[in-house]
Amino acid sequence: LSPAAQKILDALGVQGITALELVARGIAAAAIRALADQVVPHRGRYPMNSYMDGVRDTKQDVRAAILAIATELEAQ
Repeated sequence: LSPAAQKILDALGVQGITALELVARGIAAAAIRALADQVVPHRGRYPMNSYMDGVRDTKQDVRAAILAIATELEAQ
């Protein structure tokens, strides 16, 4: 696991793979996905200038990194 995903599991007290721990991982992943939707919403549809395109792309990189943690938690 990545350090970020491991920190989340440590905070949850997850140490192995039991049914309850899998549920905890799913809940944590869902919370992280909700966080990503609130902090970095989906990309807008409107055309922008090159500066704003760069800002939007950077935000989407952050969103992808957050969602990667959720995906990693669900995959284990």
